[in-house]
Amino acid sequence: MDPKQTALVLIEYQNDFTSEGGTLHGAVKQVMESTNMLANTVETVKKARELGITIIYEPITFTDDYHELTAEPYGILKGVVDSKSFRKGSWGAEIIDVLKPEPQDIVIEGKRGLCGFASTNLDFILRSRGINNIALGGFLTNCCVESTMRSGYEKGYNVVTLKDCTATLSEEEQRMAVEKNYPMFSRPMDHNDFLAEVSGEKQVETRSRGYDNN
Repeated sequence: MDPKQTALVLIEYQNDFTSEGGTLHGAVKQVMESTNMLANTVETVKKARELGITIIYEPITFTDDYHELTAEPYGILKGVVDSKSFRKGSWGAEIIDVLKPEPQDIVIEGKRGLCGFASTNLDFILRSRGINNIALGGFLTNCCVESTMRSGYEKGYNVVTLKDCTATLSEEEQRMAVEKNYPMFSRPMDHNDFLAEVSGEKQVETRSRGYDNN
């Protein structure tokens, strides 16, 4: 993967999920700790910037009265409304401090649902920058990350899901998504494998072992 044609897409690394005191942190804390996803993401972002990979943030935000949504939300979005999460201008909606965007990064506006493409200009930005490869991390593993993965796959992107940069509500849901669903619509990788591939280290290693005849 050419770093110049690659984007790291960070989905909902916001205080309501990531931080103590966040409205939904208690629900994801156990899996966050088991995958070490926050520290892995910080490392991935640092090295990705050094490689020239485009860093894209996809926060989700709503007005205080959630009037962007149906009058009777259900499913996962009902949980967002009931917990008063991701309200624009609130601490909970802010991107966590350890992953604050830098001036050259891109922050996508308009995410109001699950898929990172559906209500945003993510596709336009990726195509206008000549990006073919997208690596996804964030919340929830089997919800917004998976929805964005499926759409990216169908739009023709080379999609990588970063298994150890994701978290969801239970270990069972994490395992099922990563083991069963991710391989159908992406190339699941640990963050170290992704960084090795995009930096060319894997190709060098393969040649040194005599597996590449080129």
